[in-house]
Amino acid sequence: MTALADALETYLAMRQGLGVHLRVTAGLLRRFVAFVDHAGGEVITSDLALRWAMEASDVQPATWAWRLGMVRRFALWRRTTDVRTEVPPAGLLPHRFRRTRPYLYTETEIRSLLAAARALPSARGLRGQTYATLFGLLAATGLRLSEARNLDDPDVALDTGLLTIRRTKFGKSRLVPVHASTTAALTRYAAARDRLLARRPTSAFFVSEHGTRLTDDNIRHTFARVSRQIGLRAPTPGRRHGRGPRLHDMRHRFAAATLVTWYRAGRNVERDLPSLATYLGHVHVTDTYWYLEAVPELLALAAARVTGIPAERVP
Repeated sequence: MTALADALETYLAMRQGLGVHLRVTAGLLRRFVAFVDHAGGEVITSDLALRWAMEASDVQPATWAWRLGMVRRFALWRRTTDVRTEVPPAGLLPHRFRRTRPYLYTETEIRSLLAAARALPSARGLRGQTYATLFGLLAATGLRLSEARNLDDPDVALDTGLLTIRRTKFGKSRLVPVHASTTAALTRYAAARDRLLARRPTSAFFVSEHGTRLTDDNIRHTFARVSRQIGLRAPTPGRRHGRGPRLHDMRHRFAAATLVTWYRAGRNVERDLPSLATYLGHVHVTDTYWYLEAVPELLALAAARVTGIPAERVP
């Protein structure tokens, strides 16, 4: 192991000891150190950091800035023990991440997606039920895909209509109550799954026809397939997913629809927004406030609230 690689492991151990989750960062920084070694370098330089940050050609410029930023933080720490280290100047890559404008599915589109998923060819008769129920759950609750995929049987309390979300994006657990109609759909799926698969090698709630937990790739590929089938995505050559509305837009739709309903019902949205943030698993309520800017109808309703215009007069 090189001196720089050894220093990186010390740096990662120190930050993880402070409670910082570094799974993605650790992997990328190890790749950066390997890049430095391959280039024949021994220390961090601004040139090497910039070249590594920008070597990914299929990402947003903001991702380059993010990659450079993690190297810069490591370099700041490394310089205290190796004065040869160059710290990339702040603002060297000034790009900032811009959220993708959300696509808000219509009720008709959701129904078409679920119908297409339900009709997927299936040897056991389970595949269509699995994907239709999974996509329906995402639309009805705004869960992240990883949260729904990682649900185990004990996490789905069909008697009380509560989901326990354990492996979240930020490492926190939460309880998510669901509507009675959603509970009924989950109950029907669980009964069909257990009837068709008497024995399963996993406790996963959503499973493949072999009884295994679904993978992100399979879910996204299947979603792209049914999206193309109903015209939400343009046909693409080969096995590529194509571009168009994403599964994550189900989450955006749920959040936006909830806020629109609150505004039109005359609720105090500013007071209740933290409740929605908690339900969605947002760490910062500002992540939920973003919808007020990203969705034109919400912006209009918020402006109407300030100016005293009745919500029913907002188009």
